[in-house]
Amino acid sequence: MKKFFNVEKTYNDMRIDRWIRNNLGNFPQSLIEKNLRNGKIRLNKKKIKSSHKVKTNDQVETFGINFKEKIVQIKKKFQPSKEIVKANENLIIDNNEDFVVLNKSAGISVQGGTKSKKNLVDIFAKSEIFKNTKPFSVHRLDKETSGVFIIAKNRETAQLLTSLFRLRKIHKTYLAVCYGELTKDSGIWNDNLIRYENKKKIIEKAKTIYRVLDKNSICSLVEMKPVTGRKHQLRKQLYAIGNPIYGDQKYNLEYKNKFVNKNLMLHSYQIKFMINKKKYTYTALLPDYFQKLLKAKRLRLPNFL
Repeated sequence: MKKFFNVEKTYNDMRIDRWIRNNLGNFPQSLIEKNLRNGKIRLNKKKIKSSHKVKTNDQVETFGINFKEKIVQIKKKFQPSKEIVKANENLIIDNNEDFVVLNKSAGISVQGGTKSKKNLVDIFAKSEIFKNTKPFSVHRLDKETSGVFIIAKNRETAQLLTSLFRLRKIHKTYLAVCYGELTKDSGIWNDNLIRYENKKKIIEKAKTIYRVLDKNSICSLVEMKPVTGRKHQLRKQLYAIGNPIYGDQKYNLEYKNKFVNKNLMLHSYQIKFMINKKKYTYTALLPDYFQKLLKAKRLRLPNFL
């Protein structure tokens, strides 16, 4: 049986898989992607991928799927304790009527998934700050990466910030400690990064502006400003030039067993953007373990940071 659904304005620019969960049911990602591949779910009469973003008044068609009766796997949400909620509230840098900015700790995911239970979205959903609304994640930050992170308080702000990220009008600065000396003290990395989606090889262009802030024969302190926002972009690019980040267990070379460091030395240091001609700049202090490593390796932060 064929069914039609129109996309409402509040869901404009949302991924189709998220739209399905919001409107048709909390289905496992694998089931959503299977039905998209088989053409049992179409957008404007066309097959699409799960990452495709819907627009206002788009038409979603379903073929022979009874979403109301189908039994689905329900993902158990992470239930944070009051202590965990309070600890993360203490990391807040700014709290205004539209969004919250915090200095995210390493080891915590931005949102829940099949591999991650403890996450910021579920934590702040229990916070008094979001008592009359819900938290919206608007960008990515790896689980093991610390630093500046933004959570929107309403759908309109979430859509605005997501759009600014997509248009590259939000500028992020990262700091990392990597192995060895970089051959050049500054420059631009332009790479073709490879990733796989449903066993399909995808090549994406990645661009990062960088400069070395301090270095010695053992390691380097690097500032990086990604122009594009690919998954694991900075980690992959440093790995590609033979200077993997300290503590990176995924992208590493001969250093993997030579110097063991449990923390990933990658920190989202600063974020800048503008909304309605008002400039916003947020800076996140380095974690203690990051500062201790700098001291141990005799690396210094410039005074202008």
